[in-house]
Amino acid sequence: MDYRTERDTLGEVKVKTDRFWGAQTQRSMENFKIGIEKMPLEIIYAFAQLKKASAIVNEEYGTLSTNKKNLIVRACENILRGELDEHFPLVVWQTGSGTQTNMNVNEVISFIANQLSKEERVHPNDDVNRSQSSNDTFPTAMHIAAYDQIHKKLLPTLTEFAEVLKEKETEFMKVLKIGRTHLQDATPLTLGQEISGWRMMIKHSTAMIEESSQRLLNLAIGGTAVGTGINAPKEFGNKVANQLRNQMSYEFISSDNKFHALTSHDEMVYVHGAMKGLAANVMKIANDIRWLSSGPRSGIGEISIPANEPGSSIMPGKVNPTQSEAITMVATQIFGNDATIGFAASQGNFELNVYKPVILYNFLQSVRLLTDGIASFTSNCIKGLSINKETIDKHVNNSLMLVTALNPYIGYEKAAEIAKLAFKTHSTLKQAALKLGYVTDEEYDEWIQPIKMVNLEDDQ
Repeated sequence: MDYRTERDTLGEVKVKTDRFWGAQTQRSMENFKIGIEKMPLEIIYAFAQLKKASAIVNEEYGTLSTNKKNLIVRACENILRGELDEHFPLVVWQTGSGTQTNMNVNEVISFIANQLSKEERVHPNDDVNRSQSSNDTFPTAMHIAAYDQIHKKLLPTLTEFAEVLKEKETEFMKVLKIGRTHLQDATPLTLGQEISGWRMMIKHSTAMIEESSQRLLNLAIGGTAVGTGINAPKEFGNKVANQLRNQMSYEFISSDNKFHALTSHDEMVYVHGAMKGLAANVMKIANDIRWLSSGPRSGIGEISIPANEPGSSIMPGKVNPTQSEAITMVATQIFGNDATIGFAASQGNFELNVYKPVILYNFLQSVRLLTDGIASFTSNCIKGLSINKETIDKHVNNSLMLVTALNPYIGYEKAAEIAKLAFKTHSTLKQAALKLGYVTDEEYDEWIQPIKMVNLEDDQ
């Protein structure tokens, strides 16, 4: 294997000739052989957007030549096309400011720029990192990546999920079924009404994620080392935010208090909290589906789920709620990620939080898992839900809670007596009611009509 010699302030380092990084990236690889979790490419692409914008602004200030600006921009565009992914190898478990990833990006951009250049040499610190510090670029890239992934991936997936739920809600709106509270029989509702509750969960979660994500538009750029903006022009942060708006069509702004932007990640905690709320709702929906489809003969069995794959290696014909199991495991991971992000965000000692990489990694993992998990759940489970009408009708007709409709006519205590007698004697509610003499045959048939107990608009 051939090597070339790279240099930094600590001396010389050997780097494989087919690698585009420099000495600081190589040192990080050698010093942090921890785990298999690599810095997500989403943060690399966010850095490329930021380095491109910064180069353009530095040229406007006259602190970077037009030629160097053009070279940096071209290198960033190569990164954004995914042409250089293999040259960003660093693990998450590195310096807590993300300095080594910032330098990894700077070094690759510098390397590519110098391959393209016939004149000036582009330096990773003096040129690519000009007017910047890892302390303000990494949190800026965190916000760019987080906002971009939420809006490009998660929110569209939630929109589709809600649309499919709406289709099922409409399809099953008049399918009368028994309700359940405390895992016990309750009064009737329709399956469509039940699904409407699921749809509203997703609608509310979508709104909360969208609303909270606006906080991520605040960027730390311009704060440099500790928030004072040392070595950067006074309006550098504002100009870079404007340039990023042009590049990405997101309404980025430079934070009005860079001391907060460097040491606090409360905005990431806030947005991830909304995603945790989504995970809680998805957990509930998935569990409802596997309860309702349980059986098929010894469980509730009111609905059927698609048979996507054999459910057992030993029991032929078994169909398991695998999509529900997958998405509920995703939900537990999001709950764990939220705990990690919350604790890591609390470690903003003095002027800098130094848990940035783990916050970013867990945040983006949550976005990715929720996006992929919900897309799979929607396509491979929700779309294929069907009903077992005979089982649904049987459960409605056998329910003791239909007696609730008698409360306005004979009172709670007499109605309870009817339910208890029916349960004790294994008789129907009607038989128990007639035996006790609290209603006539005609009154019972008039007052106990399950379809009138669900408040469907068509029946008002």
